[in-house]
Amino acid sequence: MIESPQFPPLLTGEVVPRHTDPFDQAISRAIEGVDSGTVFYSEAGGTLRAALVLAPEKPLEEAILAVYVAQIGLAESLGALAPPEVPVHFQWPDRIKVNGAVCGGVRFAADVSDPEAYPNWLVIGIDMPFIPVSDEPGENPNETCLLDEGCSDITPMALLESWSKHTLLWLTHFLDSGFERVHNEWRPRCDTQGKMIDQPRSGLFVGLDEKGRMLLRQDDMTETLSLIKFAERT
Repeated sequence: MIESPQFPPLLTGEVVPRHTDPFDQAISRAIEGVDSGTVFYSEAGGTLRAALVLAPEKPLEEAILAVYVAQIGLAESLGALAPPEVPVHFQWPDRIKVNGAVCGGVRFAADVSDPEAYPNWLVIGIDMPFIPVSDEPGENPNETCLLDEGCSDITPMALLESWSKHTLLWLTHFLDSGFERVHNEWRPRCDTQGKMIDQPRSGLFVGLDEKGRMLLRQDDMTETLSLIKFAERT
């Protein structure tokens, strides 16, 4: 029997049935009015899937910045549990990279899409593969899993526990100090900043502005892309 994960104060866990997506379950329960701070998670398969329900007291444009908090929480958790030589980076807007290859990421959804509207709920999910998704080695050379990167000692529930603790800590920093501290922590972990990229658009990834929007330069024009555009629709 898998031991239930221990969550920090202010967060509670709820395991979902084996064939249920925690992210979808979190959205359904958020619509019903589940308490903020509930983490839905699955013990099934070789991928950690979990989703945190939040009830922001900020407009969506500010609340969505918690996605960066969740990314930092995941990176710090891997940093604490993985061998010290394993680098963890971000690929905007939602991918996590381990040793230079994509290794899961985050998902997010809210009940509003207007940047100035106040969401009743915001759900942020994580997906982290522990074993290869394919039996064919090298089929997806730009994707990896924790087992292939020397992280065989990490268990999904240990990572979930660590992620919940680090994410709660950084949510506190975000609420107390605003986005600047989160941005300063996130920026060095993004290995495509300052480089030409093809996704989600082609151009030079200049960085993030003070509202957490991507600054993308194409010739003499610089446009901004908000995380809101990449939220899943409910």
